[in-house]
Amino acid sequence: MKFGHFDDARKEYVITRPDTPYPWINYLGNEDFFSLISNTSGGYCFYKDARMLRLTRYRYNNVPTDAGGRYFYINDGGTVWNPGWAPAKTQLDFYECRHGLGYSIFNAGKDGLQAIQTSFVPIGANCEVHRLTIKNTAVATKDFQVFSFVEFCLWNAYDDMTNFQRNFNIGEVEISGSAIYHKSEYRERRNHYAVFGVNAPIDGFDMDRESFLGLYNGFDRPDAVFSGKARNSVASGWAPVGSHCIHVTLAPGEEKSLIFVLGYCENPEDQKWESPNVINKAPAQKLLSAFATDAQVDAALDRLQAYWDGLLSNYHLESKDEKLNRMVNIWNQYQCMVTFNMSRSASYFESGIGRGMGFRDSAQDLLGFVHLIPSRARTRILDISATQMADGSAYHQYQPLTKRGNLEVGSGFNDDSLWLIFGVAAYIKETGDWSILQEQVPFENVEATAVSLLEHLKRSFDHVLNHLGPHKLPLIGRADWNDCLNLNCFSETPGESFQTCANFESGIAESVFIAGLFVAIGPAYAEIFRRSGFAEEAKRALREVRNMTAAILKDGWDGEWFLRAYDAFGDKIGSRECGEGKLFIEPQGFCVMAGVGVDTGLAESALDSVHKYLDTQYGIVLNWPSYTSYQLNLGEISSYPPGYKENGGIFCHNNPWISIAETVIGRGDQAFSVYRKTCPAYTEEISEIHRTEPYVYAQMIAGCDATRHGEAKNSWLTGTAAWSFYNVSQFILGIRPQFDGLEIDPCIPAAFGSFTVERRFRGSTYVIEVENPSGRQKGVRSITLDGTPVAGNILPVCGDGQRHAVHVCMG
Repeated sequence: MKFGHFDDARKEYVITRPDTPYPWINYLGNEDFFSLISNTSGGYCFYKDARMLRLTRYRYNNVPTDAGGRYFYINDGGTVWNPGWAPAKTQLDFYECRHGLGYSIFNAGKDGLQAIQTSFVPIGANCEVHRLTIKNTAVATKDFQVFSFVEFCLWNAYDDMTNFQRNFNIGEVEISGSAIYHKSEYRERRNHYAVFGVNAPIDGFDMDRESFLGLYNGFDRPDAVFSGKARNSVASGWAPVGSHCIHVTLAPGEEKSLIFVLGYCENPEDQKWESPNVINKAPAQKLLSAFATDAQVDAALDRLQAYWDGLLSNYHLESKDEKLNRMVNIWNQYQCMVTFNMSRSASYFESGIGRGMGFRDSAQDLLGFVHLIPSRARTRILDISATQMADGSAYHQYQPLTKRGNLEVGSGFNDDSLWLIFGVAAYIKETGDWSILQEQVPFENVEATAVSLLEHLKRSFDHVLNHLGPHKLPLIGRADWNDCLNLNCFSETPGESFQTCANFESGIAESVFIAGLFVAIGPAYAEIFRRSGFAEEAKRALREVRNMTAAILKDGWDGEWFLRAYDAFGDKIGSRECGEGKLFIEPQGFCVMAGVGVDTGLAESALDSVHKYLDTQYGIVLNWPSYTSYQLNLGEISSYPPGYKENGGIFCHNNPWISIAETVIGRGDQAFSVYRKTCPAYTEEISEIHRTEPYVYAQMIAGCDATRHGEAKNSWLTGTAAWSFYNVSQFILGIRPQFDGLEIDPCIPAAFGSFTVERRFRGSTYVIEVENPSGRQKGVRSITLDGTPVAGNILPVCGDGQRHAVHVCMG
């Protein structure tokens, strides 16, 4: 069942039913101010940090769902409705929500009134803009009221939801003209406030939640709205809100626009007040005046569209598969931007309260983002490397506001350090910027410890070599990529964190996955050092790669597939000898991506095992068989019911590893089959099963052992976005940046046909036409650049700012 459709020409997903299987959201903002907005105008916003500087309150996992947002109520002769349907949920005459790139448009009508709500975060501004355009489509004059509504968060979102004995006493607000100001805690340690204004005179206001809603009412039936009269309430303690009441009269055919701005403002410490206890409103007035007219709003929307058109022109595909085109050209790249901005911190599944930016997550997110804005990717690399520890290990996450590492989810995830190398290599291959390696970067943000980024990479590489186990495979530490495979945690206490409890450290538990990752990253690491003038380090690195490959083949192969790990007692995990959890996806993908066993047929055997035992109609499950009872020696993984999350769930993040591995051995049909099973555009027809948005990837889909096989969870903020784009753009379509140019190496289905990719790369644009007259899945017979044959399959760096025609013939 479908709940909408793609509008590729406008780069929008159009939702035509408000009762989607789960709230389908969009992200607004690309710089410092961010908003989440659902298809019913639910959601929240924040400045830089979703925990520390939250502007509006949201109620996660509440009943009814999606409670809290920016709401516009229309009271038309006693009939109350919202352009986004919720929260009043009045039956509308028509409804449509268009989620676009950085904006959402709600178009609804009731009883001869049409309301269009256009919501976005402008480029260069720290605010949401909501333009509400109302038109009278009836034959008689309409006299009605509009009530706006937001509920302010008391800044620290964690404290806001826990510290009620204090928070019910600190709410403070002001009103001046048509602007409402939230200034809780401004009198003490804060120099910032929120403003919620409208570009029209108002007929009333409310700033106290109880006065506006009524003590026992929900958002669906606020007293002020249904009575048709604002209370002019001023919050004092308790819960501050912002609501404007505006009376509107429209003749038949007449329309009126109201522009609401919800923004974040700061003052210098010595300029906080304009008079005793009255905040300095100058920055707010400047912000409101920037979006006071329709012309200003239209210009800001044009700038936003131009911004995204420019970014998406860096990689553009034309093929006969329209679903593939829309994912590659629009939605996958858009999700990569959002995921880069948010890491795993703020979504409808990640509250923005319990997690910061992930070290490993951010490094992997670079893979799908670096071609969009390389300068921001560079900054991100330096930020995450500055949280690294001197021994090469890493904080598992850091806070976006302070950019300092934290231990809320622990440390000691022994794959973390290698991802820094992976991300830096991707950045240099994309940009050719070798100067980044000489940047002086501290450890743990202590400036006195600063060394070159190149030295950080060496510490990362050596951290693995300094932590090898009995089989000369890397120690897993707290966990590796699978945070729920905790082989050194023996927890029998309900509620105890598997990631932070430290009741055991065996020095024995090893990870074959980290070994495969090490082998995959090693050649790029060696080449970086060779080109940086450290030939001996490059030779050493390649020697260690060979040693690790030998260790995998000796003690990491199980006969038909690669082992997953050895536990704290030296017993095998992911082996045919195991009763459950015989086969895991991670080492199959990464070991084959690294080339281990490719020349001997072991790689093909491993991937055949994946398809035989792990593959389902909705994607490849993480492990088989699922664990049916809690295994103390495995940690969190077996605490999940069979078929969910890491216990037999379809973890979409590492499905691309199998797809890439298939391209390594040249099986384009299988590579594309794996790709499309988790690709949202191909699951749109089963939205009632899949449930999450059909335009962005989810982290997890329930596996075949789950009751709800095929149901997705945790959409938007997932490494699946970057890995899927990396897979389809660089390995299936095969346009792959290398240190010396663009490698052309497609691996496509036999029936895929010809395609064209327009790719900006290091100052030039390459228009790459790929023909496949003989239906080959892999292999390039010839390449020409502007009509001149190219030796090999790497396009040289032209760097001249011009367009270049490339013709590729597979064969």
